Amino acid sequence: MPSVPDYRATVFATTSVCRSGRNVGRVVYWKLYAIENYYRVLLHSILSVQVSPSWWQLAVDPKIQLKALNFRQQYTARPWHTNPGSHDIYYLDLRDLNEIARANSNLLQPIILDIDAWVAKVESIRLPRNIVAHMNFPNSRDKARIDIVYTDFEKLMSMLVASANINFQVP
Repeated sequence: MPSVPDYRATVFATTSVCRSGRNVGRVVYWKLYAIENYYRVLLHSILSVQVSPSWWQLAVDPKIQLKALNFRQQYTARPWHTNPGSHDIYYLDLRDLNEIARANSNLLQPIILDIDAWVAKVESIRLPRNIVAHMNFPNSRDKARIDIVYTDFEKLMSMLVASANINFQVP
Protein backbone atom coordinates (compact mmCIF):
# COMPACT_ATOMS: atom_id res chain seq x y z
CA MET A 1 0.00 0.00 0.00
CA PRO A 2 1.50 3.37 -0.96
CA SER A 3 2.08 5.85 1.83
CA VAL A 4 -0.31 8.76 2.09
CA PRO A 5 1.42 12.12 1.71
CA ASP A 6 0.73 15.05 4.00
CA TYR A 7 -1.86 17.08 2.10
CA ARG A 8 0.15 20.26 2.79
CA ALA A 9 2.99 18.91 0.64
CA THR A 10 0.79 18.44 -2.43
CA VAL A 11 -1.37 20.51 -4.71
CA PHE A 12 -4.55 21.27 -2.77
CA ALA A 13 -7.44 18.88 -3.24
CA THR A 14 -10.20 18.15 -0.75
CA THR A 15 -9.63 14.44 -1.29
CA SER A 16 -6.00 14.85 -0.18
CA VAL A 17 -7.11 16.45 3.09
CA CYS A 18 -9.52 13.56 3.73
CA ARG A 19 -6.92 10.91 2.83
CA SER A 20 -4.40 12.53 5.19
CA GLY A 21 -6.97 12.62 8.00
CA ARG A 22 -8.01 9.00 7.53
CA ASN A 23 -4.37 7.95 7.49
CA VAL A 24 -3.51 9.81 10.71
CA GLY A 25 -6.56 8.27 12.42
CA ARG A 26 -5.81 4.77 11.19
CA VAL A 27 -2.05 4.83 11.78
CA VAL A 28 -1.42 7.15 14.74
CA TYR A 29 -4.41 8.60 16.60
CA TRP A 30 -5.73 5.34 18.03
CA LYS A 31 -2.31 4.54 19.52
CA LEU A 32 -2.20 7.91 21.29
CA TYR A 33 -5.72 7.29 22.56
CA ALA A 34 -4.60 3.95 24.00
CA ILE A 35 -1.40 5.38 25.53
CA GLU A 36 -3.18 8.25 27.29
CA ASN A 37 -5.93 6.05 28.64
CA TYR A 38 -3.55 3.27 29.72
CA TYR A 39 -1.61 5.94 31.60
CA ARG A 40 -4.76 7.27 33.30
CA VAL A 41 -5.92 3.81 34.36
CA LEU A 42 -2.43 2.84 35.51
CA LEU A 43 -1.94 5.97 37.62
CA HIS A 44 -5.43 5.74 39.09
CA SER A 45 -5.14 2.04 39.88
CA ILE A 46 -1.77 2.27 41.60
CA LEU A 47 -2.41 5.49 43.49
CA SER A 48 -5.83 4.27 44.66
CA VAL A 49 -4.02 1.46 46.49
CA GLN A 50 -0.77 3.20 47.44
CA VAL A 51 -2.43 6.41 48.72
CA SER A 52 -6.19 5.86 49.08
CA PRO A 53 -9.28 5.72 46.88
CA SER A 54 -9.36 9.52 47.21
CA TRP A 55 -5.75 9.81 46.01
CA TRP A 56 -6.54 12.79 43.78
CA GLN A 57 -6.83 15.25 46.67
CA LEU A 58 -3.73 13.86 48.38
CA ALA A 59 -1.30 13.11 45.55
CA VAL A 60 -1.95 15.74 42.88
CA ASP A 61 -0.44 19.21 42.90
CA PRO A 62 -3.10 21.86 43.64
CA LYS A 63 -2.27 23.68 40.35
CA ILE A 64 -3.05 20.52 38.39
CA GLN A 65 -6.22 19.99 40.43
CA LEU A 66 -7.27 23.55 39.59
CA LYS A 67 -6.56 23.01 35.89
CA ALA A 68 -8.78 19.92 35.90
CA LEU A 69 -11.48 21.78 37.83
CA ASN A 70 -11.42 24.64 35.32
CA PHE A 71 -11.81 22.23 32.40
CA ARG A 72 -14.58 20.38 34.24
CA GLN A 73 -16.43 23.67 34.81
CA GLN A 74 -16.22 24.49 31.11
CA TYR A 75 -17.97 21.22 30.31
CA THR A 76 -20.49 21.68 33.12
CA ALA A 77 -21.38 25.09 31.69
CA ARG A 78 -22.04 23.45 28.30
CA PRO A 79 -23.91 20.23 29.13
CA TRP A 80 -24.77 19.61 25.48
CA HIS A 81 -21.12 18.61 24.87
CA THR A 82 -19.74 15.18 25.66
CA ASN A 83 -18.18 14.98 29.12
CA PRO A 84 -14.56 13.70 29.06
CA GLY A 85 -15.11 11.44 32.07
CA SER A 86 -16.30 11.23 35.64
CA HIS A 87 -12.84 11.49 37.27
CA ASP A 88 -10.70 14.63 37.15
CA ILE A 89 -7.86 12.65 35.57
CA TYR A 90 -9.80 12.75 32.27
CA TYR A 91 -9.44 16.54 32.16
CA LEU A 92 -5.65 16.42 31.96
CA ASP A 93 -3.13 16.08 29.17
CA LEU A 94 0.11 14.08 28.96
CA ARG A 95 2.19 16.78 30.63
CA ASP A 96 -0.07 16.72 33.69
CA LEU A 97 -0.19 12.92 33.81
CA ASN A 98 3.59 12.87 33.64
CA GLU A 99 3.81 15.39 36.48
CA ILE A 100 1.56 13.19 38.63
CA ALA A 101 3.79 10.19 37.87
CA ARG A 102 6.97 12.15 38.56
CA ALA A 103 5.68 13.59 41.85
CA ASN A 104 4.52 10.15 43.00
CA SER A 105 7.34 8.07 41.55
CA ASN A 106 8.18 6.63 44.97
CA LEU A 107 4.65 5.18 45.13
CA LEU A 108 4.65 3.94 41.54
CA GLN A 109 8.12 2.37 41.64
CA PRO A 110 7.11 -0.78 43.53
CA ILE A 111 4.88 -1.63 40.54
CA ILE A 112 6.75 0.08 37.69
CA LEU A 113 10.42 -0.33 38.56
CA ASP A 114 11.67 2.03 35.86
CA ILE A 115 9.08 4.77 36.40
CA ASP A 116 11.57 7.51 35.53
CA ALA A 117 12.17 5.87 32.15
CA TRP A 118 8.39 5.76 31.61
CA VAL A 119 8.07 9.44 32.38
CA ALA A 120 10.82 10.10 29.80
CA LYS A 121 9.06 7.88 27.21
CA VAL A 122 5.80 9.72 27.65
CA GLU A 123 7.60 13.06 27.45
CA SER A 124 9.14 11.94 24.14
CA ILE A 125 5.68 11.75 22.53
CA ARG A 126 4.11 14.80 24.14
CA LEU A 127 4.86 17.14 21.21
CA PRO A 128 4.05 14.56 18.50
CA ARG A 129 0.78 13.90 20.36
CA ASN A 130 -0.02 17.60 20.13
CA ILE A 131 0.70 17.56 16.40
CA VAL A 132 -1.90 14.80 15.94
CA ALA A 133 -4.38 16.26 18.45
CA HIS A 134 -4.29 19.57 16.58
CA MET A 135 -5.08 17.80 13.32
CA ASN A 136 -1.65 17.86 11.76
CA PHE A 137 0.34 15.18 10.00
CA PRO A 138 3.24 13.71 12.04
CA ASN A 139 6.53 12.96 10.32
CA SER A 140 7.97 9.44 10.11
CA ARG A 141 10.18 9.89 13.20
CA ASP A 142 7.22 11.03 15.29
CA LYS A 143 5.12 8.10 14.06
CA ALA A 144 7.96 5.70 14.89
CA ARG A 145 8.35 7.18 18.39
CA ILE A 146 4.60 6.83 19.01
CA ASP A 147 4.75 3.22 17.76
CA ILE A 148 7.57 2.41 20.19
CA VAL A 149 5.86 3.98 23.19
CA TYR A 150 2.57 2.28 22.29
CA THR A 151 4.29 -1.12 22.01
CA ASP A 152 6.10 -0.55 25.31
CA PHE A 153 2.82 0.37 27.04
CA GLU A 154 1.18 -2.76 25.61
CA LYS A 155 3.99 -4.90 27.03
CA LEU A 156 3.84 -3.18 30.42
CA MET A 157 0.07 -3.53 30.69
CA SER A 158 0.18 -7.19 29.60
CA MET A 159 2.94 -7.93 32.11
CA LEU A 160 0.99 -6.27 34.94
CA VAL A 161 -2.21 -8.10 34.03
CA ALA A 162 -0.39 -11.44 33.84
CA SER A 163 1.50 -10.96 37.10
CA ALA A 164 -1.65 -9.87 38.97
CA ASN A 165 0.46 -7.21 40.70
CA ILE A 166 -2.26 -4.70 40.12
CA ASN A 167 -6.03 -4.64 40.12
CA PHE A 168 -6.85 -2.28 37.27
CA GLN A 169 -9.63 0.17 38.03
CA VAL A 170 -11.11 2.47 35.43
CA PRO A 171 -11.47 5.90 37.03
